[in-house]
Amino acid sequence: MAKRKILTIGFSLCDEATESCDFNSDLSLLDWDIILFKPDISDFLSYEYTYKGKPCLSDDSSFQLKEQAEHWRREIKAAVESGKLVIVYLSDLNEISIATGEKSFSGTGRNQKTTRIVTDYNNYHTIPLDVKPVKTNGVEIKLSAKNSEVISAYWREFSSVSTYKVLLNDEIKPCLVTKHGDKAVGTIVRTKNSTGTLALLPDIDFYSPQFFDEEDEWTADAKQFAARFIKTVVALDKSLRGSGEVTPEPEWAKEIGFKLKEESITTEKLLKVETKLESIQAEKEVLIGKIKDLGRLRNLLFEKGKPLEYAILDALKIIGFEVSQYEDGESEFDAVFESKEGRLIGEAEGKDSKALNIDKLRQLALNIHEDLEREEVESPAKSVLFGNAFRLVPLGERSEPFTTKCISAASTSSTALVFTPDLFRVAKYLSDNRDSRFATKCRKSLMTTIGRVVFPETPKIGSKP
Repeated sequence: MAKRKILTIGFSLCDEATESCDFNSDLSLLDWDIILFKPDISDFLSYEYTYKGKPCLSDDSSFQLKEQAEHWRREIKAAVESGKLVIVYLSDLNEISIATGEKSFSGTGRNQKTTRIVTDYNNYHTIPLDVKPVKTNGVEIKLSAKNSEVISAYWREFSSVSTYKVLLNDEIKPCLVTKHGDKAVGTIVRTKNSTGTLALLPDIDFYSPQFFDEEDEWTADAKQFAARFIKTVVALDKSLRGSGEVTPEPEWAKEIGFKLKEESITTEKLLKVETKLESIQAEKEVLIGKIKDLGRLRNLLFEKGKPLEYAILDALKIIGFEVSQYEDGESEFDAVFESKEGRLIGEAEGKDSKALNIDKLRQLALNIHEDLEREEVESPAKSVLFGNAFRLVPLGERSEPFTTKCISAASTSSTALVFTPDLFRVAKYLSDNRDSRFATKCRKSLMTTIGRVVFPETPKIGSKP
C-alpha cells in the first residue's frame, strides 16, 4: 500500500510527513487519505458579549463561525463518502450563543429598543453527525461489548492518554463507553457505499508538557509519540478498509433498465433540490460580496496603500463628493474629488508605528502643480493629506497622527490634514443615516480647514435638527 497522506486540523504532530492546518482554513479534505480533526473554535470565543452566562458572538463572528462549521461538516462528509478515514477527537464542548440575523423591536420613536435574536450553538456543529453531546469529563473508559473489535489495537496503545470530554446520545452505536454506566464516548460510523469511515474518539492531549523543551521546540518524546501514533492510525485505516471493501459499481450496472422506479423518482427530487441549492448559493455569494464591500470602509482604521485609498474614495462618495483617481502616464493622483463647495486633490499614506511627516506633502504639492497644468483646469485644487498613523495600534492608544513639522508645512501650503479614523466616524454616520445637512458640514470642513481637520460631531440618533 502506498504511503498514506495524513492531515491534522486544529493541532499538529512532530512528524515532517504529516501536514496540518488551522480550524479557519478553507482546505478541501479530498487530497488526503487520513484526516485527524479537533473541533476547536477557541479563536471565535469572545466575552465581549454574554447571554445566560455563555459567550455571545457578534453578528460578524456568528456568520464567520457558521460558515467555517458548514465548511468542515461538508468536507468531512465528502471525505468519508470518498473512502477516507476521518477521526474526530472529541475535545471540550464549547457552548455559545450566535446571532440568527433576526431582530425584534419594542417601543416607538426615541424609546424604540432593538433586540438581537440569538440561538444556542456549539463546536460540534462541525461534525456531520447529530451526537447531541453532553459536557462532562473522565478517564475511565472501556471497549464496548459490540462494535469495538476494529478499534481494539488502537485502544491498547492510547487508552492511557485518552480522556472523554463529552457523552454521546443513546442512539449512537458505541465502540467505547464509560467504565461505569456504559455511556457512549466513542463511535465508528461506516458508510454503506464506500470504504470511508468517520470515527469519533475520546480526546488526546497532543501538546503534553513533555513534548516541548524550554525553547518551546519539539522533544524526542514528541517525535516518538508521533511515530507510534501515526503507525497505529495507519494500521486502523488498513483494518477498516480490509473489513469493509466495496466493489465499485460497473458501468453496465448503471443502465436505466436496472434502476428501481423509486430510485429514479428520488434522483429527480435530488436534481430539483440541487437547482434550489445553486440558486441559494448564488444569492449567498452576492450577499457575502456585498458584506465585504460594505466592510471595506473599516480599512480607514487600519490599512495602508491601495486598500486605504479605496476606502477613502468610498468615504468621500458617502460624504457627497464626486470622486476619481487620475492617471495619464505622467501623473498619478490618489484621489480627485469635487462638489459644489470646491475641487480637491488628495494623497494617502498609512504608517505602522509612527506619525506622518512631510514626505507626502512634497508629492501632494507636485500633484497640485501638475493638475493645474492641464488645459481643462483653471484654478489650483485644494490639497488634502489623508493619514492613517500608528495604524496597527488601537485607536485609544494612538499618539498625534501628524508631526509638528508636517502641521507647520501644511499651514504654509494651505493643506488639510485628515486622520482617516476621523473620516471613518463621519462616513459611518452618513452611511447609517440620511443627513444632507451634516454631509455639507463635513465637505465644508475639508474645503476650508488648513491643518488638522476637525469634523463636526455626529448628531445623536433621534435628536431634533
